[in-house]
Amino acid sequence: MIALLNLGSLVLGLLAWILPVVNLMRYKNHEIKNWIALSFMSISACAISLCFQILYNYHLVRIEDWGAVMDTMYAVALIAPVLFIVIIILNGITLFLYRDRIAN
Repeated sequence: MIALLNLGSLVLGLLAWILPVVNLMRYKNHEIKNWIALSFMSISACAISLCFQILYNYHLVRIEDWGAVMDTMYAVALIAPVLFIVIIILNGITLFLYRDRIAN
């Protein structure tokens, strides 16, 4: 069950990247009204993905598997900010493009 945290984190991280890309690809369609919901779901998926990683690391500390902690912390510390920064950039671009549709 605990091993599913890594898989869930990966799936949610990919989903967090895919949703803003879908928003950007649908920009030409002028009838799109759910772009805010997709951006919110993207940020939420990113947050849950990072929470899953924190919970997995907590599990490793609780069972005192220090070797696994030392092996995985570099990757987690490198990938987590990348995930977060890319999500902020993609959703920022989406907000910039759709800003005119907010007033309508």
